[in-house]
Amino acid sequence: MSSILLTGGAGFIGSNLCKALLADERVNRVRILDNFCTGYRQNLAPFAGHSKFELLEGDITDYQVCENAMKGMDLVSHQAALGSVPRSIADPVTSNATNISGTVNIYTAAQQAGIKRIVYAASSSTYGDSESLPKIESVIGRPLSPYAVTKYVMELYADVYARTYDMEFVGLRYFNVFGPKQSPQGAYAAVIPLFMDAVLNHEAPTINGDGSFSRDFTYVDNVVDANIKALFTENSDAVNQVYNIAFGESTTLLQLFQYIREVAGSDLEPAFGPFRKGDIPHSLANVDKAKSLLGYTPGISVKEGLKRAFEWYKENRTYFE
Repeated sequence: MSSILLTGGAGFIGSNLCKALLADERVNRVRILDNFCTGYRQNLAPFAGHSKFELLEGDITDYQVCENAMKGMDLVSHQAALGSVPRSIADPVTSNATNISGTVNIYTAAQQAGIKRIVYAASSSTYGDSESLPKIESVIGRPLSPYAVTKYVMELYADVYARTYDMEFVGLRYFNVFGPKQSPQGAYAAVIPLFMDAVLNHEAPTINGDGSFSRDFTYVDNVVDANIKALFTENSDAVNQVYNIAFGESTTLLQLFQYIREVAGSDLEPAFGPFRKGDIPHSLANVDKAKSLLGYTPGISVKEGLKRAFEWYKENRTYFE
């Protein structure tokens, strides 16, 4: 039985992961560390009475908070971060402080507490200006945003800590994750919740650019599956690696909107806006490495994920108000 510290557990991915960990028979405690800067208290409300659940409110940029959070823990799932390329361009200082300094605090506090393994949220943004498709873990380009820099530096620190302190790290490069509990609100909301919220409000969503940019959209349950496999893998070859975590399918923004229209039964037409700074044109993952070493099985397709997500948004119209 393992006690797990889950940073960023009130966030979109973190809260979905928390639900799965609480249901896992190998887990006897899940301690959430979150400052609720981008996470939501309502994401954790269903777990409040659970015997395995703990909540520690605090910020990973405070080393003492990180040190306290490690007490009695066996494993760390590090999901806490300030996401969004545009946010990092608008405020690189805060993105750096959270994603780099905060991560070093987590890694160091875990090492000091004798915790052997950390699974951390990396990012497909690390591929930067590399034009090769599909993306394979060993071929990256130059970062195109401060956010991309911070996520790559997390990987570099993980590699150094693994070799220096005899620790185990597993980095998961997420590709455009979507699903329930992902907020459509705020200046840095992701494209799928924005589109779904617009369609539910019978409003035309705005596509950045001409709609030809493509992404490997990945339903959150696939990501949760990868995290749990990484936390508990007994394959010694699987640790101290980074993995693409995606579905392995390319979808343009125009195709994405068409899929959402079909799910919603809508005849809305999109509007078009300027391209966003820092955006890469195309992103598609090769997930063979994760399948081979982690036993990763991305079983939920983009279309099936969109159906599930749309039902959730339709049933939870006031969730983020």
